[in-house]
Amino acid sequence: MESENRTEVSEFILLGLSEDPELLPLLFGLFLTMYLVTMLGNLLIILAVGSDSHLHTPMYFFLANLSFVDISFTSTIVPKMLVNIQTQNKAITYAGCLTQLYFFMVFICMDNLLLTVMAYDRYVAICHPLYYVVIMNPRLCSLLILVSLFISIMSALLHSLMVLQLSFCTDLKIPHFFCELAQILKLACSDTLINNILVYLMTSLLGVGPLSGIIFSYTRIVSSILRVPSTNGKVKAFSTCGSHLSVVFLFYGTCVGVYLSSAASLSPRRRAAASVMYTVVTPMMNPFIYSLRNRDMKGALRKLTSGTSSFS
Repeated sequence: MESENRTEVSEFILLGLSEDPELLPLLFGLFLTMYLVTMLGNLLIILAVGSDSHLHTPMYFFLANLSFVDISFTSTIVPKMLVNIQTQNKAITYAGCLTQLYFFMVFICMDNLLLTVMAYDRYVAICHPLYYVVIMNPRLCSLLILVSLFISIMSALLHSLMVLQLSFCTDLKIPHFFCELAQILKLACSDTLINNILVYLMTSLLGVGPLSGIIFSYTRIVSSILRVPSTNGKVKAFSTCGSHLSVVFLFYGTCVGVYLSSAASLSPRRRAAASVMYTVVTPMMNPFIYSLRNRDMKGALRKLTSGTSSFS
């Protein structure tokens, strides 16, 4: 009788990454450090782009938006996990879980679509340089951001509304450190066929679709670069998209790795540990990738930090 449906759900239990009391202080310190580095790094990118007129271009406009999304993405997950570790209370309210699920899906979808938009920007810059300013005008750039945001919001809202229709069993333990859709569906006592169909459909449209767009863009970019006669020209062209390509490999590589590992019948706890890569590590690494590989960004960051130190 313990698996009876429960229409009124007050809270879920997030089991987290470990139940070992000796590991909890280490996990708290590690994730707090990574969260602060993520916040500081991405905030510096936003401030550098906003303060340096040389960076008021479509590429850096999209980069600043990506940094904002990365801040929001990690802020949806990490603070609650840190509170749970510190208080040793693993509970999250039903409303809190659905809210976290909603914003997690909004920002991960937005991250995905922004990487696609940035790939299109590099495609226009390299393959159609004479028309770049005309094509990538401020109106189109703003429209691309708004469309990406609209798609992300509607997709997350659809998933969340479908979850609201479910009834849950008495066992409400989520073997993860945040409210992941796949884990929530496993706890449902009602039929989740439509939910699973929706997951596969939206993954195909908003996962495979943007990735195909990125691959197509870089296929055309590589083809265009190979036609450049001088070696210096080729190196310069490749360098303009090297940072973005590194972020794409990091984001999709970690995401695909997590879902391949889940298909390989890993334990839920190990899958949760693997999820740290794309939920925490990737947003933390993005500012380093763009600042270390980009001369203009390094110059803007130096101006920003020197201006801040002189002001203080």
